[in-house]
Amino acid sequence: MADAGNRQRDGGLSGTPLRRTLKAARASAALRPATPIDWPRSLSARGAAALRAEHLRHHPATPVNSELHCFLLDCSASMRIGGALARAKGLLLAMMEEAYRGRHHVALLCFSGTGVHMQLAPRRAALWNDAWVKPIGGGGGTPLRQGLASAEQLLRRSRASRRLLWLLTDGRCREAPARPASADAIGVIDFEAARLPLARAAQLAQAWGAHYRHHGHHAEGH
Repeated sequence: MADAGNRQRDGGLSGTPLRRTLKAARASAALRPATPIDWPRSLSARGAAALRAEHLRHHPATPVNSELHCFLLDCSASMRIGGALARAKGLLLAMMEEAYRGRHHVALLCFSGTGVHMQLAPRRAALWNDAWVKPIGGGGGTPLRQGLASAEQLLRRSRASRRLLWLLTDGRCREAPARPASADAIGVIDFEAARLPLARAAQLAQAWGAHYRHHGHHAEGH
């Protein structure tokens, strides 16, 4: 009866060729870092034969010192006023280039009145130019909380050893979301250029314990 109970708990796989193959694969992989099995490639390598340990293929291991820089770009209507969005795009390109030189991974999420959009899924940084960021438009409100929730999900799924979030915004919204828990470090870059600034981006950075930098026409005094 105990054997029957054990088979029921593990779905009856303990004695199957698949379970024995996985057990052998884990034993043979003791000297290498554990990485997820790439099942499509594994099944293709198996062909019509019974699955064996040597058929298993693994996803590439994430480098121990890898970094993921997730950029969250505010594309709301207020960012278009006075050229703040254009300045943010220019800075974004410079930061992407720096990530490329450091061989880091990057991702880009854009948020505006139409919601949150994945402009660039996580990948190794490359060299981009103005033609890549020019089509990024904007308008409408500032769904900051929604954008941060999407960034949190992206960072939580990442296997990078260090996950950094960069928020490029003018802070012109009433939301005060909590700090994204999966970010190992956060940078808030403030593009507010109003003569009577609300300073909400600075307040967010202070509440989160984040690095803060002002990048606007009226940076004096910040």
